[in-house]
Amino acid sequence: MGVNMEIENARIKSTQLGIEDHGIFTFFLHLEYDGAGQGFGGYALDEWSKEAETRVGSGLGIEMIRKILEVVGVDNWEDLPGKYIRVEHDNMGVYQIGHITKNKWFSPKELFTK
Repeated sequence: MGVNMEIENARIKSTQLGIEDHGIFTFFLHLEYDGAGQGFGGYALDEWSKEAETRVGSGLGIEMIRKILEVVGVDNWEDLPGKYIRVEHDNMGVYQIGHITKNKWFSPKELFTK
């Protein structure tokens, strides 16, 4: 994490949920700040299975999507665009997202360390 970490309000401008060009199932929240933008996501929601010889969805990936929905306060991925959230970020990336008024946060790093 960078030195210039800050918490700022952001609007979810758009979302992306799908398979990227390397075949990895992933997501992005495209965020707008006052005069700037940044993305949150890019984490693999699946993993390689030797037995199936293909990528398969992971429990961690499902948990990540669920946590995003819960923190933002929506039930459906399609309802995310236009919602306001709090974001802990610096110029290198977004480290966690939070509900706009409640002290409710989601950090992928914390999820990965559990």
